[in-house]
Amino acid sequence: MKTRILSLVLLALVINSCGPSKASIAKSELAILIAKQNAGKEIYENNCAKCHQLSDPKSHSVQEWQPILKKMQVKARLQDADMDKILAYLSKN
Repeated sequence: MKTRILSLVLLALVINSCGPSKASIAKSELAILIAKQNAGKEIYENNCAKCHQLSDPKSHSVQEWQPILKKMQVKARLQDADMDKILAYLSKN
């Protein structure tokens, strides 16, 4: 009986060690966030500058940017996914 339990514990440890590490998951999530922010910067600069001078991202907090972006989304005809990227860019700064 002890051998069977020990074998199961050992098997569980081996299976657990074969999965992706938390560090690699964190790195991939960070890479996704950086890509999203870079895309947001490009969308912000290419679309918002068509109609007015761009605001410094640091000029507003995330909470202040949200209603501004919501209002401008209609005028700029941007999708929600694009607005999420823009907000990710603006909130990083």
